[in-house]
Amino acid sequence: MCQYCNVENESSRLDYVYNPKKGRREFILDSLATAGGLAAAMSLPSQAFANMEMPEDEVVRIGYLPITDASALLVAHAMGFFEDEGLKTEKPTLIRGWSPLIEGFAAKKFNLVHFLKPIPVWMRYNNKFPIKITGWAHTNGSGLVVGKHTGIEEFSQLGGKQIAVPYWYSMHNIVLQMALKNAGLEPVIQDQKDPLKPNQVNLQIMPPPDMPPALAAKKIDAFIVAEPFNAAGELLAGGKMLRFTGDIWKNHPCCVICMHDDDVDKKKEWSQKVMNAVVRGALYAQEHKEEVAHMLSREGKKYLPMKANVVLKAMTDYSVEHYTKPAAIEHADWGVGRIDFNPYPYPSATKFIVDQLKETLVTGDITFLKDLDTDFVVKDLVNYEYVKNAMDKFDAWKKVPGVNPNDPLNREEVFVL
Repeated sequence: MCQYCNVENESSRLDYVYNPKKGRREFILDSLATAGGLAAAMSLPSQAFANMEMPEDEVVRIGYLPITDASALLVAHAMGFFEDEGLKTEKPTLIRGWSPLIEGFAAKKFNLVHFLKPIPVWMRYNNKFPIKITGWAHTNGSGLVVGKHTGIEEFSQLGGKQIAVPYWYSMHNIVLQMALKNAGLEPVIQDQKDPLKPNQVNLQIMPPPDMPPALAAKKIDAFIVAEPFNAAGELLAGGKMLRFTGDIWKNHPCCVICMHDDDVDKKKEWSQKVMNAVVRGALYAQEHKEEVAHMLSREGKKYLPMKANVVLKAMTDYSVEHYTKPAAIEHADWGVGRIDFNPYPYPSATKFIVDQLKETLVTGDITFLKDLDTDFVVKDLVNYEYVKNAMDKFDAWKKVPGVNPNDPLNREEVFVL
């Protein structure tokens, strides 16, 4: 009997969600986020990071988490798009938590990664780490899943509940807290055992792979995270989708493509080739979602340790008819997908995230945010050149969602609670 799903013979189906023997070390590494692990990952002085040297070769070394956010990078590798640009690549390295991925990138083990968008803000302006955003990994692709045992059908019913988020510096934490406040609720961060007021919602950091089993075991009431863990929560852990984040913030970014300053500034030809391959990967993922779902899955090229039906749901199941109670999709007229792939990093979205991050409850020292000039961040944190050149080269503006044909380099942020 499966301890999480209460269904016989389901343990093999949940192997990718929770495996004490295989996942013990990964869990410990990622759980450091709850105790300042991000700070520990970046504890070396900035000069020490500056003195670290990249290998002399120009091999593309990708680090990624097992989430669909990494699709553009993984598809580019699987389809040989890097090789088409004359680049050599190592097999992408699967990392099971944000803290160790940050550590690997900081130690220059990886020169191409995807991070939750607020993470580079923290790295560059709090820790002075030379990181650049060079594109978006995807748009949409996240949601808030509640346990069926809760009976919750709207945000206002989340009072007194426990919700897991993947990281304090995440789009998920920002959007969730905005939605809770809009419903008259107060986000708090406290020990799970401490009593909550009826209008309070307790937030906690939890590694994405642990969220579905925690929901099934009723250790939490809800979680907000990237795919395919929402799909896993629905299919395997007795969860139901309360709201897709892409139905709140239209075509929002979540994970972004990141590179080292040295590469972006000094290896211009190499950086352009890298982004050419990444943009091709994004285009392919957008136009072939079913094929890509199988490609990434356990039954395909095994980039993600999830079964194909879970990944397929995560990439394609966005039907109003499937999500009527609760009404997880309220803006079907927006024409967004469950996950989409537009790699251009719109300045307006960066500005929105930085402004809202200043109003978002997180743990740790956030002094650096107080005087952070948002307009400066928009220009300083992001390199727009390489991704724009690649978008032009492959005529991507006509192939990806969310582009204004009259002004493709700019857009208006649409956020409706």
